[in-house]
Amino acid sequence: MLSLAPVQLDCFPHNDGTVRLKSRIELPKFDPSLANLFRKAVERASSKVFLAERLGQLWHKVTYEEARSKVDSIASALLERGLSADRPILILSGNSIDHGLLTLGCETSAIPVAPISTAYSLQSSDLAKIKHIAELLKPGLIYVSDTGPYLKALKVFDRSVEIVANRNSANLENVTSFDQLQNTRLSYSLARVTSGISENTIAKFLFTSGSTSLPKAVVSTHGMLTANQEQIALLLPYLSENPLVLCDWLPWNHTFGGSFCFNLNQRFAGTLYIDDGKPSPTLAETTVRNITEIRPTTYFNVPAGYSSILPYLERDKERARKFFSRLQMLFYAGASLPKDIWKRLEELSVETTGTKIVMTTGWGSTETAPLSVMQHFLTNGPGVIGVPCPGVEIKLEPSGNKYEIRVKGPNVTRGYWKRDDQSQHAFDKEGFYNSGDAVRFADETDPSKGLIFDGRLAEDFKLTSGTWVQVGNLRTGVLAASSPVMEDIVICGEGHEHIGILVWLNSAGCAKIAGIDPMTPLSELSSHPKVIEYILSSLRKWNANQTGQSTKIARAFLLNDSPSIDANEITDKGSINQRAARERRASDLARLFSNSDANVIVV
Repeated sequence: MLSLAPVQLDCFPHNDGTVRLKSRIELPKFDPSLANLFRKAVERASSKVFLAERLGQLWHKVTYEEARSKVDSIASALLERGLSADRPILILSGNSIDHGLLTLGCETSAIPVAPISTAYSLQSSDLAKIKHIAELLKPGLIYVSDTGPYLKALKVFDRSVEIVANRNSANLENVTSFDQLQNTRLSYSLARVTSGISENTIAKFLFTSGSTSLPKAVVSTHGMLTANQEQIALLLPYLSENPLVLCDWLPWNHTFGGSFCFNLNQRFAGTLYIDDGKPSPTLAETTVRNITEIRPTTYFNVPAGYSSILPYLERDKERARKFFSRLQMLFYAGASLPKDIWKRLEELSVETTGTKIVMTTGWGSTETAPLSVMQHFLTNGPGVIGVPCPGVEIKLEPSGNKYEIRVKGPNVTRGYWKRDDQSQHAFDKEGFYNSGDAVRFADETDPSKGLIFDGRLAEDFKLTSGTWVQVGNLRTGVLAASSPVMEDIVICGEGHEHIGILVWLNSAGCAKIAGIDPMTPLSELSSHPKVIEYILSSLRKWNANQTGQSTKIARAFLLNDSPSIDANEITDKGSINQRAARERRASDLARLFSNSDANVIVV
């Protein structure tokens, strides 16, 4: 049986309608320094593989001892440059061993690092977010894996800013080789600087998705991040019982991948294999290849990620057997996993190993480092996000027929960098962080059964009839009813009489229904008669069981791509950012409610 902490919860209803929740598990004194977190891992497992990345058919690996030597040299090089919170380090490239080593070098030298979404540099036509970040942070050093792909973005920054790169394919002048950093002689002041790190020392600037405005830089301190790791360790004691092996694609510019998973690997002296796949039609099979080769002991992903890999595992039971062979737990992000996906994962684990896999989740945000609530107990299905972590106090603020979840604790940020106005707005008068997320009790008579994530308060909307549409519950229900063809959906209908949905397709699921090659392009799948008929039939069956217009689907439009975490359609909690997706896809939304578009499925 998997070792999980027992639920010990205090619940205090107040006369003002709020409800306070707090764990009775005491959070012990935690190490205030991420540098110490890494050093302790080195002491425990010096010869063990720390990070690995695929180079062709082989994995390039670095041990803890090798990493420690490189990290201290990098930290010494950074100290030489006089960098600080006012001149931090920007990382424009994606996950890699060198990205990880540079991050640790920053943490060891007490210099903040800001990992930036690659989409801001590589996919933006106007580079508006990169320009905003350049002005806000005024970095003193920028790292890219290769100057070539990032040339356009690099030109945004002042020419005096030092550029560090592994390759200089753009042939820029005065580019520092990354090897130079990691071969720097150790600084005499390094030990003093590292020992001076406190829980209030800034470790990172992590940017919010910026879906409705320019992204905000969340101040992430060493203490926030180390406290969060101790909270996780208390609730999941099984992680200490066996060697931890992770295989993970989650981008490090997001708090789930960069704060939760990256730091968790160090907290338990584990091995992290950097997955070069992701939940997309072209890269899902890469992820399947990696996870079945590595066989992780705990696996983290977002709901869309599980949806993308599941058809491959169902089709190839030998791959599935390898994936589940030493897996102890599946963890999905705060958005609810569709019930169908949960059921299929359970059935597949039983079929291949004889044992039902434990699945769990949690809730948090970039501002909470990220975990504040965790489901550290068994449930019969998805939806429950759990109870407060040790040291965290939750306030449930009434908002219509829902509660907004608000948070206070050592893992909560003090605010946004150089934006006191936004920082003040983010907290209520009692100092609780206003998340904007809605929750409800799984059992009104028993708070220990946990909270259920109930969507973003800002995402619910009214039809022209004045009827409220509860987006979170509707999304989960429709996805389950239409399995396995829908990857995810955007619920639309504000200002209209009826509800419509924009649909991202699951390539493998659609191919199975249509009886064609799984590699068939989405453009063909979205127009395939069998796929359209299956969706139409599924939505009609769904509507037949609904009693009002607030849950019936009137029309659907099939998209030819996948939701993008880089383009902010997937939040740092792993859920679909409904409002951002509707704004980004305004032309698709117009087609959805057009009465003359032949590609719209009218239910």
